[in-house]
Amino acid sequence: MSSLVLLHGLGGTGRVWDGWAQPRVAPDLPGHGRAGALSRYTFESMAAAVAEFLPVRRELVVVGHSLGGVIALELASGRYGVQVDRVIALGVKVSWSADELAKAAALAQKPIAWFDTRDEAAARYLKVSGLQGLVDPASEAVDSGLLEVGGRWRIAMDPATFGVGAPKMAELIAASQADVVLARGELDPMNTDAELAALHDQVVTLPGLGHSAHVQDPSALDHVHGQAAS
Repeated sequence: MSSLVLLHGLGGTGRVWDGWAQPRVAPDLPGHGRAGALSRYTFESMAAAVAEFLPVRRELVVVGHSLGGVIALELASGRYGVQVDRVIALGVKVSWSADELAKAAALAQKPIAWFDTRDEAAARYLKVSGLQGLVDPASEAVDSGLLEVGGRWRIAMDPATFGVGAPKMAELIAASQADVVLARGELDPMNTDAELAALHDQVVTLPGLGHSAHVQDPSALDHVHGQAAS
């Protein structure tokens, strides 16, 4: 019997999947939430850290959003001692300009930003994770992405995770030992139907949804999972 694993995107935590009704494993990625930091963030090092917490001998269905989608594909390569049967990669940014990569590298070098109040830190967390307007700032889900130290607040995310780089999507898909579906919200500015179709023949577009489609309408992504499983 397969196990369902849900991987969040850059800046988020496993709590972004709270709306998903099915039993699942939804870990915090390295450098996020309550997960430990890494000395260097690459797709490979992050996948290896996630694999340590996954069942070794069970078939896995891995649904990943954005960065989590890349990690899901990396796990499906067979190099991490886990058996992935199916990957649904949602909202992955597949085209990166030199300027975008330079900006991401600069963000990775910035020091941790501290805030005097939880409200300020929560606003920053929601912006970085792409959850503004989708999640209540006062919720426990937001608390999972914050840290309080000595009366001051910060987001839990390690800034160095911004420097993970651009995924080699064609190579990841080709190396996958699992069935792969690329999914995107129709209004997602991070990618286009044409970009995904140029990479793979299994592409699903979710009407009326944006980059965080899994939070906007969990049932829509649940439907994609159901289709892939049939």
